[in-house]
Amino acid sequence: MDPTEGYDAIGYAAHDPEGELKPFKFKRRFPGPEDVVFDVTHCGICYAEIVWTKNFLGDVQYPVVPGHEVVGVVKEVGKNVTRFKPGDRVGVGYYVMSCRSCDLCNERQENYCNGPGGSIRQFNQEDVNKTITRGGFSNIQVTNERYVVHIPDALELETAAPLLCAGITVYSPLKKHGMEKGGKRVGVCGLGGLGHLAVRFAKAMGNHVTVLSTSESKKEAALNELGADAFIISKDQNAIQAAVKSLDLVIDCAAGAHPVDPFLSMLKYGGTLALVGFAPELKISPHYLCLGRTSIEGSITGGTLELQEMLNFAAEKGVAAMIEKIPIDYVNEAFARLLKNDVRYRFVVDVANSLKP
Repeated sequence: MDPTEGYDAIGYAAHDPEGELKPFKFKRRFPGPEDVVFDVTHCGICYAEIVWTKNFLGDVQYPVVPGHEVVGVVKEVGKNVTRFKPGDRVGVGYYVMSCRSCDLCNERQENYCNGPGGSIRQFNQEDVNKTITRGGFSNIQVTNERYVVHIPDALELETAAPLLCAGITVYSPLKKHGMEKGGKRVGVCGLGGLGHLAVRFAKAMGNHVTVLSTSESKKEAALNELGADAFIISKDQNAIQAAVKSLDLVIDCAAGAHPVDPFLSMLKYGGTLALVGFAPELKISPHYLCLGRTSIEGSITGGTLELQEMLNFAAEKGVAAMIEKIPIDYVNEAFARLLKNDVRYRFVVDVANSLKP
């Protein structure tokens, strides 16, 4: 593929570590035989957008077009594509390519690809034509069929978008630990973009859900809006003590540094604390790990088959993200608000109706 050829695309990009997003024109590669081309209608905003636009990890290749919770409608497909046709409602999540030959790709866990370079993100990595991948804050996407999923008709595109990252990120550990069978007790730490979906998925699977939070102000939303069964202030030692050895699984969605010993103490024998929030630091002692034979594990997104399974489950059970829909020229304000946790619970950019030439 010639990197100088492609569709004339428009989007919003950051050009330096200040992270301010501005209108940006670029080339979106022409499709190969296995590619799906779709017009973007909506794109969710995740904290990862801030991480890369502001170059927190020091690896950004500016200009960077963020966005990795992308949904839209198929425009055309390559000659070898069999699963999609023009007019289909589709989505793409965090990654758009992997080696497709390592053991994990063969198990359809492409998100953990251990081939050369690992899985390739929606943005800021090398694309198949040697250009840089550009994310969903743009009008058009071209993605290999393997990494594209159907959005079921029962889901609205705007509320389905956050499921492609936030949703699958919490669904995957719930599924791994058998919570989809129901009848278990699940704790959810952090009631933001990830946490509110963890509550909704765990409840839809038929489990008892306890929200663990540092803020009393989250209680009403947790119990009355999201349907949690219990609410515990994580600094309330009496409440923590009363819940010792009561939970089968804790999904830790908190992004800030925090102690996890209280959560470990609440796990039953053999229980697991699943970290999905990418906290910069954890304060932990081995006491509860050893005495309760509990475990701490990390988890990120999910494989392509699991991503489709999650969407189908969400459609069947009526699980959707609670969102604030915004025009694309509001993204800088949205980023500033996200840094202050001022959103309930996910911003979604209305790309189709607000991104204009």
